[in-house]
Amino acid sequence: MSCPLRLTVNGVPRCVEVETQTLLVHAIREQVGLTGTHVGCLTGDCGACTVMVDGETTKSCSVLALSAEGTEVETVESIADGDELHPVQEVFWDEFAFQCGFCLPGMLLTAKELVEQQPDADEGEILRAINGNLCRCTGYNTIVAAVRRVVREARAERGAG
Repeated sequence: MSCPLRLTVNGVPRCVEVETQTLLVHAIREQVGLTGTHVGCLTGDCGACTVMVDGETTKSCSVLALSAEGTEVETVESIADGDELHPVQEVFWDEFAFQCGFCLPGMLLTAKELVEQQPDADEGEILRAINGNLCRCTGYNTIVAAVRRVVREARAERGAG
């Protein structure tokens, strides 16, 4: 059975038709047409499908699309401002904190949420934050270094402002 789903994605109100069993990740990719949100494990373990739902990171492969009715969803496509990268993206680029890019949407959104919600995050909090995002390429060293730098630069900016 097909049902209407109304939600706001990256600031744009959307109304799409989804089957009752459609996962949010599939609605975002197939109905909305934003493919930056990746389909990985479909069990909520890898984090490749991470989006922000009403300001909280959410693994969209573990959420029925219809449960997102009326919510505000942010995908990785919303992070940059046109051609201007978000500071998290700039640091990941500078630190080469990616290889294949499959985990990147989840890592970026998780790092963005961390710096917004815990701007004074310590090493343990950084490791806990990215714990739900699997990377099969980098061994995490560059990712942890990038998130550490994002936190350090956000802290410095707050102190300077």
